[in-house]
Amino acid sequence: MQKYEKLEKIGEGTYGTVFKAKNRETHEIVALKRVRLDDDDEGVPSSALREICLLKELKHKNIVRLHDVLHSDKKLTLVFEYCDQDLKKYFDSCNGDLDPETVKSFMHQLLKGLAFCHSRNVLHRDLKPQNLLINRNGELKLADFGLARAFGIPVRCYSAEPYPMYPATTSLVNVVPKLSSTGRDLLQNLLKCNPVQRISAEEALQHPYFADFCPP
Repeated sequence: MQKYEKLEKIGEGTYGTVFKAKNRETHEIVALKRVRLDDDDEGVPSSALREICLLKELKHKNIVRLHDVLHSDKKLTLVFEYCDQDLKKYFDSCNGDLDPETVKSFMHQLLKGLAFCHSRNVLHRDLKPQNLLINRNGELKLADFGLARAFGIPVRCYSAEPYPMYPATTSLVNVVPKLSSTGRDLLQNLLKCNPVQRISAEEALQHPYFADFCPP
């Protein structure tokens, strides 16, 4: 750990504390996720092992990069590329009011990262604003793969006791009034309850909503 200088605590992860730090040799800013190792015989948490194994295979600009893994008797430290904030903090800083082009850019990047995961037979399973990181260049990156799973083909589906579906009482126009009609159509296709009818991440990238989008 002498290689890194801790600068400040920036949050709590699935299984430990996250610090902003600086590489003493290169001066690169990184994020250190420190995993607590219990005194019992459990060893390294399975979620941490899963994240390490998956991120070693998932190299993509829209997936957070794992630089290194440092191990000692009492702790395990994962060294990640540093991102300035997560999507929730970004929302809060804008009072939840994002301009349409930013929404489109973030959505495109999210789908690119997700499509790459699926092409490698990996399901993230915990997508939420806190697990989507934004760097100072406006690049969005999927993070926290502690609940992710590799899947085989075909995928087995398990479900709880089925309940009858009731018609929605709220229109998407009321939920996302500033979203264009093509954006609402994409959202509708992504929210289909029946997975057979639901659009995939790869298909979503070809949707007319992105017809006028030029990636930076």
